[in-house]
Formats: sequence, structure tokens, C-alpha cells
Amino acid sequence: MKHLIISFALISLSVNILTAQQIPWQGPSIDFKHGKLKVSENKHFLVFEDGTPFFYLGDTGWELFHRLNKDETEKYLENRRVKGFTVIQSVVLAELDGLNTHNAEGDKPLIDNDPLKPNEAYFTHVDWVIRKAFEKGIFIGLLPAWGDKVDKKWGIGPVIFNKDNAFRYGQWIGNRYKEFLNIIWINGGDRDGGGDNKIIWDAIGEGIKSADKNHLMTFHPWGERSSSEWFQESSWLDFNMCQTGHVQRSYAIYKQIIVRDYNLKPVKPCFDGEPRYEDHPVNWNPEVLGWFNDADIRQALYWNLFSGAFGHTYGCHPIWQFLTPSREPIGLARHNWYDVLDLPGACDLIHARRLLESRPFLSRVPDQSLIITTYFPETEYVVATRGDGYAFVYFPTGWSADIQLDKIGAKTINGYWFDPRKGESKLIDSFPGTGIQKFTPPTGGRGNDWILVLDDASKKFKAPGSR
Repeated sequence: MKHLIISFALISLSVNILTAQQIPWQGPSIDFKHGKLKVSENKHFLVFEDGTPFFYLGDTGWELFHRLNKDETEKYLENRRVKGFTVIQSVVLAELDGLNTHNAEGDKPLIDNDPLKPNEAYFTHVDWVIRKAFEKGIFIGLLPAWGDKVDKKWGIGPVIFNKDNAFRYGQWIGNRYKEFLNIIWINGGDRDGGGDNKIIWDAIGEGIKSADKNHLMTFHPWGERSSSEWFQESSWLDFNMCQTGHVQRSYAIYKQIIVRDYNLKPVKPCFDGEPRYEDHPVNWNPEVLGWFNDADIRQALYWNLFSGAFGHTYGCHPIWQFLTPSREPIGLARHNWYDVLDLPGACDLIHARRLLESRPFLSRVPDQSLIITTYFPETEYVVATRGDGYAFVYFPTGWSADIQLDKIGAKTINGYWFDPRKGESKLIDSFPGTGIQKFTPPTGGRGNDWILVLDDASKKFKAPGSR
């Protein structure tokens, strides 16, 4: 086969630069007129009732109901709407002494810490938050309880659930929120799904589903694990969530979890619901390993999506806990939540949403066979995905890769370099859709990540980044 080399030196004179940086999301993030969410026919995505694809772009606002007042909630949700977030993951019975420390409105969630005696005043505030998110076109990924209420481990607790009251609490909360349009249920809460815990999580999930037939459900596991390990065949689990966690900067964790989950039977959609957080110490060891930054956020984002995930969740260490000067930092958090709402990693996510939504969404599959090159360091791994008439290849740090163009199935290909930091693209060239070509990103080194976009020219897609 002809072996061509396309490098930035050869395309430096290319024009057609499209700028998308600093363009906020206009209007509600999601249009709920598309109907309820359901699993797609191919079982790898979520779609609305009318068939419109749903891109799950989440944020971990775990303590939202517990720690923010109404004005702060409005500020937070509006900031996330502008950035194109579609889901906020939040916990009803919160982690940080959520049973015994009242919320910002002065209420505790339960009477006598009994899950069968909910405090109406507390849940009225939860209702208000969910409705406010609805106004902004945002789903709430609703966790009925954090894991320490089932299995204390390192948490505050107390443990309050057994099989009977877990099912009845699930029934109650499922019934309360079954008519809210913007709910996605997330069972679990950073804990093992097996052993003695399994019977409790099953009871909560089955209790909710017995009352609520309208909403999908997943499970939030502890670090470097997936819901599939315990609940792949559970009737209440509609899609899989994993937590790649706050330790690794390696693609190995995505091979271990996302690639595996994508290929499991029965087929269920999968995604990373808690990856490395921005402004979080790497493996809780900042003196030696530093802090996760925007480069880490983008790596986790594209590694996850291009490996088979239907969506992705972002997190920022001070934000999940809504840290303020009056609160004790958890896990070496170093900033106030309202000062880090606009970190670069959070601002970069909207470019991924716009890129993926610009091409046929439901045909996309992970496909490493596009890449002929066989070796990359695990921290600089090049990952490919393709769909009907297009392919995306993520280059984290500038390594070159040989790409098999025949996989696109096109007579002529339009090639672009898409900048995931700015949402801009540069046309490389148009070239025959056969043979192997070597592609070298415009710049290299950590933080200089790029996405190669290969389009079937006959499809007449808009250039990536155009609006």
C-alpha cells in the first residue's frame, strides 16, 4: 500500500480555521419535549422516545441538595447549563454527615434517621432543585443515598438500611419522583456492590422500579470498578457506570473497564461516571505526583468516549463537596467551589459534546483497527472511534500514528485537526480514502492533545467546530 506522511509542516499553510472558543450553550441544555429516555436499539446508547440521541455530559455535584442554598444552586446550575452539561449527579442522603447536619435551608432529610420517616421540608427543597434543573434543560442523576448509609467503610454513616426498609424507601422515593421528567436514577454511592451490600442495593433498585416505570437506572460503584461486576443481569440496571477514579493517568484503566463493559453480554450502554477530578491531588499525593488539570480531564473524556462510552461525567474536587472557608476540606481540597467553576477542563467539555453531536451519533463504535501503529505508552495512548461516514482519532501528546483509511469506506476523505481546547479545526486536505497514512499532530507534549477527524467527503458534513 502507498504509505504517505501528513505532518503539520505540510499543512501549515492550510486555512479554514473555525473558532468555537467561548461560545456558550444557547437555551436549555436539553429539550425535554423529545420524551422519556430509553436504551437505543443497538443497546450502546441512550435516546429519547422520539429517537433523538442523548449525550450524557455529567458533573458530580454530590452535595448539591445538602450544602447549597437556593441562590447558590441557581448560580451553579446556570454555570453548568452555559457549559453544555446535561446531567448533575447529586445525593439525597448525602455523604458529608448528610443525616445529622442540616441542609442550607435548616432541615435534615429524615426523622430519627429512619429512612421510612422522610422530612417533608427537606424533600421540598430537593423538589425545588430538581425543578430548577428542569428549567435549564438538565437531568438530575439522583442517588437515593450515599454508600456509607449501607456500608460505612471510611464514611461518617450511620448505616440505616436493611433489606426491608431499603425496598420500602426505594418505593417511596421512586413514587415521589416518578412524574419528574428530568430524573436518571443512580443506585449505590462509591461502595462495593457485592457481599452483604448486594441485597441492600438490589432492594433499593427493585423498590424504585416497582414504583417508577418512567426513568432509567444505573449504579455508582467504588473506585476502579463497574456496576457490571455485580448487576449486569439485574432487571433494574439499565446501563453501566464505572468509576475509573483518582489514581491513574494511564489508558490501562479504560482497557480494564470500559473496553470490557462495551463487549459484555447482555449488551448495555456503559460510561465513566467518576473519573479523575480537576484540581484533585493525583493519588492523594500532590507533593510527588501533582494535581489533575485540564489535560487530564480531556484525556479521560476522549479515552472514555472513543473506547465505547455513550457519555461522560466531569468532576472538580472542591465542587463536589462545595467547599467554602467555613467547611473542612475533604481529600486535600485547596479552593472554594465558587472560585473554580470555570477551570479550563470544565470549559473544554462543550467541544466534545458539539463534536460528537455533529456526526451520526448512534452509529459510532470503538475501532482500534483503524490504527496500524502497535505501540504507544499507556499515558499517551492513541484511541480511535468511527461512525457512518467518519472517524475520530484522539492523540493525547503528539505521538504519530499510521491510520488505515479504507476503514472509513469513502472514495474521498476530508481530514481535519480538531483542537479540543478551543473547539477549532484546521483543514488538512482532501485525499483518497485508501491505503495507510501517517498523521502527526500539529504540536506535541503533555497538554497538546488533538483529534484527527476523517470525513467521507460525499457526506458533506460541516467542518468540525462550525456552528
